[in-house]
Amino acid sequence: MQAWQVHQNGEPSEAMRLEEVQQPTPGDGQVLLKVRAANINFPDVLMCRGHYQVRPPLPFTPGVEICGETEDGRRVIANPALPYGGFAEYAVADAAGLLPAPEALDDAETAALHIGYQTGWFGLHRRAHLEAGETLLVHAAAGGVGSAAVQLGKAAGATVIGVVGGADKAAVARELGCDVVIDRRTEDVVAAVKEATGGRGADVIYDPVGGDAYTQSTKVVAFEGRIVVVGFASGTIPSPSLNHALVKNYSILGLHWGLYATKNPKLILHCHQQLTDLAARGVIKPLVSERVPLGGAAAAVQRVADGVTTGRVVIVPSLEDTSLENGAAA
Repeated sequence: MQAWQVHQNGEPSEAMRLEEVQQPTPGDGQVLLKVRAANINFPDVLMCRGHYQVRPPLPFTPGVEICGETEDGRRVIANPALPYGGFAEYAVADAAGLLPAPEALDDAETAALHIGYQTGWFGLHRRAHLEAGETLLVHAAAGGVGSAAVQLGKAAGATVIGVVGGADKAAVARELGCDVVIDRRTEDVVAAVKEATGGRGADVIYDPVGGDAYTQSTKVVAFEGRIVVVGFASGTIPSPSLNHALVKNYSILGLHWGLYATKNPKLILHCHQQLTDLAARGVIKPLVSERVPLGGAAAAVQRVADGVTTGRVVIVPSLEDTSLENGAAA
């Protein structure tokens, strides 16, 4: 079968090579899945670089989120068991972690439902306890993680302010349902949020960016507001000033969604049921901006790394042509 392999850490476009490899053999409690679609997540970028908290042994195949097909033909959502990730024709996954694919979503949308939307649901509801009528501020609102939070915030009855970088991404954020869109490249984010909220600030702030975005968040968080720290796509991990949190009376909430798989897996199933219902009602729908063949995976992962994509970029092996990318060996 064909699979993308990382033999040496580096930028995705350089580290990933498409190769002909043996089909993986499932271990105890695992199943073999045909990959129908594989969503690209930022952790895939970090794993290529060797900067993620999980460091699979080299060589490995990236791809932590897929819509797969079981041997009996069922469509499922799975997080592949590394080093046999989803950027391949076949992957392996723990049988206990399989979730049924929502009938309302196609393969690419299904592949993009799990990590981003579960993270959003846990962040907004489990950690921040977002309530109807509150104001939610989402950084990188047109991105994969941010777009999910925008839709979930609207579904919860919140007023959503989206911060984006560039006019194209601003248009996407409006289409997603943001009530207010702020282009950080042309506007003063702090001033714009204060203007939009009458000086009150945002009740909940969803931050997958870190760096300057976190600093802005501390300046616009409302009384008894909650800042949910989801990730550091900017590459800069901020150091919170706890005296500032004390004086302004706000909370800083960390979210490591992956921990729930071991600490409280029943919550993941409950969340999936909630998301499936929202998808069936048409309230949420993953924004898939690109569907690319398997041969285009490395370039697509690099685009995600460079921050030039909107929504989700999904690899669909059935779209594959016979060409190999970047001189990869067959």
